[in-house]
Amino acid sequence: MKLFYRTFGEGQPLIILHGLFGISDNWVTFGKRIAKLGYKVFIPDQRNHGQSPHSDTFNYLAMTDDLMDFIDEHEIEDPILIGHSMGGKVSIRFALENPELIKKAVIVDISLREYPKRTSHLQIIDAMRRIDFDMVRSRKEVDMLISERLPDYKLRNFILKNLYWEEKNKLAWRINFEAICDNIDDLFDGVDTMDTFDNPCLFIRGSLSDYVLDQDIPRIEYNFPSYKLTTIENASHWVHAEAPEEFYYLVSEFLED
Repeated sequence: MKLFYRTFGEGQPLIILHGLFGISDNWVTFGKRIAKLGYKVFIPDQRNHGQSPHSDTFNYLAMTDDLMDFIDEHEIEDPILIGHSMGGKVSIRFALENPELIKKAVIVDISLREYPKRTSHLQIIDAMRRIDFDMVRSRKEVDMLISERLPDYKLRNFILKNLYWEEKNKLAWRINFEAICDNIDDLFDGVDTMDTFDNPCLFIRGSLSDYVLDQDIPRIEYNFPSYKLTTIENASHWVHAEAPEEFYYLVSEFLED
């Protein structure tokens, strides 16, 4: 599958993978900034997201294969991976399966364990499902309708980035909404392997998030023996968006070390 992507800068290759309901555009500001330090930054839209192709198959095996194909297609050597949430789980799988191909990894607010269904994701799906695009004519109307289910303004802005004009005067969700709904259980899968990634790996979590708990640390330590775990205070699961300066500082320091 040929993924749509954005690229910035020149130098050491660095690939950023967004999370569920995200798009490459979410990471453009960070990508441009980190590129100035001497990196060639690639930010793909993962399958069923953004401008990348849609598929009924939507699981971590497929997305890990997509990443391998992306690296081969663009002849990327020795890249650094940065992945948030779903993108972090893809990065975890890829690094453990192909440790010789990756220089470093940054895993943002996700661990290796299997997760129960997340209420927040189900609320997002419920809010998006309720939109009848034959009845709305503007992003503002969509925002108003989903605000009934998603009162958090920042979260709504994140979701609204998935809107596009499918036809003149008709909005639509750009993501493959049906494939996400049909495969949502697979996106909570864990990574269960004895493989290890011995190169440096930075795990970043938000103090207000429950995605990376202290009880996850022994497993992280086994699979990523050269890991470092850092917590950003007063940040939730979207730690990179809520604390952009601290996040940039932590990542740039790790990359330059």
